[in-house]
Amino acid sequence: MIEVVFRAVAEGVPGAQHKAQFERTWPAYRAWYLRDGEAARPSFVQCRRMLREHLPELVPTWEALVDLVGGGDLEARFLALYDPPPFLSGCTQALWTHHTLALVRNYDYAPHQFDGLILRTAFHGTGVVAMSDCIWGVLDGINEHGLAVSLAYGGRHPAGHGFAITIVLRYLMEFCRDVAEAGAVLRRVPIQVGYNLALLDRQGAHATVFVAPDRPARVEPWLVSANRQAADARPDEPSVQDSALREAVVQARLADSACTLDKLVRAFLTEPVWRDPARHGWGTLYTACYLPRDRTMLLRWRDGEWRQPVEGFEPGQRSVRIGLAPAAAARLHSY
Repeated sequence: MIEVVFRAVAEGVPGAQHKAQFERTWPAYRAWYLRDGEAARPSFVQCRRMLREHLPELVPTWEALVDLVGGGDLEARFLALYDPPPFLSGCTQALWTHHTLALVRNYDYAPHQFDGLILRTAFHGTGVVAMSDCIWGVLDGINEHGLAVSLAYGGRHPAGHGFAITIVLRYLMEFCRDVAEAGAVLRRVPIQVGYNLALLDRQGAHATVFVAPDRPARVEPWLVSANRQAADARPDEPSVQDSALREAVVQARLADSACTLDKLVRAFLTEPVWRDPARHGWGTLYTACYLPRDRTMLLRWRDGEWRQPVEGFEPGQRSVRIGLAPAAAARLHSY
């Protein structure tokens, strides 16, 4: 089994906590950012220009973060998250549109590359609780308006010039109140790699938005998405070729009249939707259930949960054992 540490940190604007996180993770992020050589990354001037053109409201926070970590050229380019090295994840997502309203997702990734940081912030006056990546990027989250969002890799290899999806999700959390506003942003901002975004707000509006660098964003009413951008598509990436199977399992659960939100979440904690990171090298690190009307993040694992509301957020730390012991894995695959 694998042990993953999750930390919950509250810091309204960038300060000591963000600086400590940067210092803790910068060696690994620096190596990742420079893996293709420094010349492969955009210049400071280009990063600043793209932020000012497409995500201008984020610029003051970006500048504050850059100053906080020493104001270096390389650090500033990294924090802009424009044209970084492409990164891929697995993930499965579902939108529960009954009275309770919930966005349920599995985050599938390599444990040794995962920050495990839950951030409660108010960078621009809006309270946000989100799973963080790259210091201030967002993997999934919810804001005080009840807008919830999560990402899944779109399954297609083409990469272009654009922003990492995590900085775009940060923008949505900071400045959008509902699905309509988020959809408008996703139609105009250049995205580096194709991703599938699940969106749900407290009024019950929902959408799955398919973004890519080589085609316009497409907004669909899909309730389930994994790692493909069409119902008849096969992912380019071999590691997520089971996307159709995972989608079918979740769709069958949603179609069952006896299904409850708890039963849906349990499906995400069960193979094949759940992937054992101890066996595959990467897999499901957490299942998140976002409740827009409660403005709450609920993290679930097979043996526990952690509830973090936007109002009433509690800093802390949890060590979570993820994966099956070898004997349990053998039993599971004998069925």
